[in-house]
Amino acid sequence: MKTVKQILDAKGHDYFAVSPNESVYNAIRIMADNEIGSVLVVDGDRLVGILTERDYARKVMLEGKSSPGTPVSEIMTSNVLYTRPDQSVDACMALVTEKRVRHLPVLTDGKVDGVVSIGDLVKAVIDEQKFIIEQLENYIAG
Repeated sequence: MKTVKQILDAKGHDYFAVSPNESVYNAIRIMADNEIGSVLVVDGDRLVGILTERDYARKVMLEGKSSPGTPVSEIMTSNVLYTRPDQSVDACMALVTEKRVRHLPVLTDGKVDGVVSIGDLVKAVIDEQKFIIEQLENYIAG
C-alpha cells in the first residue's frame, strides 16, 4: 500500500497558507484563485489551524459576518487532524471517512510537509487497484 510520502513525492509538497490575522476574504480569494478547498493557518512555521470552505459557509455566511472584517483566527478549525509521511493511504482514508474531513496536513517533526486531499487518497487507491488488476490479467493470460 502506498504511503503519504509517495503521494507527496508525486504531486509535490506545495501548500497554501495564511496567517491567523489574515482576513477571511483574502483567504477565500486564495482558495478561489487556486481552485482549492482549504488553506492552512500558520503562525511562523507552526500549524495553528485550517480554514475550509465549510468553515466559511457555516461561520461567516450563516452567521452574517463580514469576510473582509473577520480574521481567519475567528473561524478556523483549531483542532487540526493531520497525518505523517509514513502513514498508509488506507489509514488516511479511514481517518477522513470517520472524521468527515477532506484535507489532511502532513507534518514531519511538527512542521508542515504538504497536504493530501481526499481526492489524492482516492486516486492512490484507484491507481493501486488498477495495477493489481493489470497484474492479475497478465498472470491469467501468461
